[in-house]
Amino acid sequence: MRRQVNIRICLRLLATTAILSALPLYSQGPATPQATDQPDNAALLQKIRDLEDRMVAMEGQIRLLKSQQAAPLTAAAPGVTARANAPEQGTAEAGAAAVPQTQAGSELAPASIARSGEGTIQEPSLGGAGGSAAKALNPDISMIGDFIGSAGHNPVNPISSFEMHESELGVQAIIDPYARGDFFLSFGESGVNLEEGYITLTALPAGLVAKVGKFRGAFGKVNTMHNHVLPWVDRPLVSNNLVAGEDGIDDAGVSVQRILPAPKGIFMELTGQVFRGDSGDTQHPLYHAYNNNDVSAIAHLRTYKDITESTNLDLGASYSRGYSAAGPNFLTHLYGVDATLRWKPLRRSIYHSFVGRTELIWSQRQQLPFEQRAFGFYTSGDYQLGRRWFVGGRYDRSGEAQNASLIDKGFSAVLTYWPSEFSQIRGQYEFTHYGNLDAHQLFMQVQFSLGAHGAHPF
Repeated sequence: MRRQVNIRICLRLLATTAILSALPLYSQGPATPQATDQPDNAALLQKIRDLEDRMVAMEGQIRLLKSQQAAPLTAAAPGVTARANAPEQGTAEAGAAAVPQTQAGSELAPASIARSGEGTIQEPSLGGAGGSAAKALNPDISMIGDFIGSAGHNPVNPISSFEMHESELGVQAIIDPYARGDFFLSFGESGVNLEEGYITLTALPAGLVAKVGKFRGAFGKVNTMHNHVLPWVDRPLVSNNLVAGEDGIDDAGVSVQRILPAPKGIFMELTGQVFRGDSGDTQHPLYHAYNNNDVSAIAHLRTYKDITESTNLDLGASYSRGYSAAGPNFLTHLYGVDATLRWKPLRRSIYHSFVGRTELIWSQRQQLPFEQRAFGFYTSGDYQLGRRWFVGGRYDRSGEAQNASLIDKGFSAVLTYWPSEFSQIRGQYEFTHYGNLDAHQLFMQVQFSLGAHGAHPF
């Protein structure tokens, strides 16, 4: 309030000064025959231009003050209580004393000091940037909750009737013009896990982009997705059997990627990654590093093409290699092919869309008494019925990495409702045939998002 009053007083003073300075030009009486009106008119026009410049500067300062958050009043001396609404000054001298003199185009003085009978009250200022400067120092923070309820019986992969499956805390910010940082902490009911935490270097020579830290490997599509981005409640069988389940290839390492030149409007990107060599858990083991040299690696080639203005196709090929959990002298090789077809009409994009996905994976696992070669895939489709409703289905078939002769298969039906972009409710029925065992399950999932969560890779 005090700043707005001071600005108004200063504007009045500027207008009064310009009027008083122009009065002598008209009080000199009629001009003599030798004199002309040109010098007086030139002086008047110059003073009007100066006044306009100063008014423009003051308007810019007023807009800047409106965009800033009001800074709290703090007492300059101990024992003095600051009042949020200071009384307006009733005289021009008080207003002039409260507003330091400024030149056209300069920034406002840091703070105005008002005196009262109780003591001295000083109003701090953040300078020209104001509240935006404080915001620039804080990263974007988000929390995503994932609640799952289930009914039915699954003897192979049992799940509780109700479970706060995951709470993901995201902290993301641009570090400087050359890098950004992303951290994702996963809070479960039994512990905390660093899902991803890395820095991305975006200004490297030769068009390279690098990541350093802990992140999900660029193998296929599902392995790169966080749980809350999946179009289903759970992950496909091929991901659980051949690519280390929910954790997947998620390890500390270095990633380098580069966009390759391609003809006819095709986007092509090549990614190479080297990891420490530990992936999976006790239920879904994949890679294990027995010493510092037992690193794992991933190579991924992605191509993207717009077929029409409403349809695009995304194709990928992946390869991964690491030391098997079966022993220090055994290797595991993974080969994958993925395809994603998207249809989203421009004129009805918020009401109708379709996404079709498929992923095929071959596993070559060395172990005793002989090598296991397993194959698996999934195929899914998701159609948008309306602005908030989606329906989808998925078919799964996969061998098991440690015993390729065992084949698991199943299908799922999914119905999703989005109350808003910050929450979703999903129901899924799933039938799975594990060798000689059948499992029927019904899932209910509720997800909600708090704060600013950055977009995931397309």
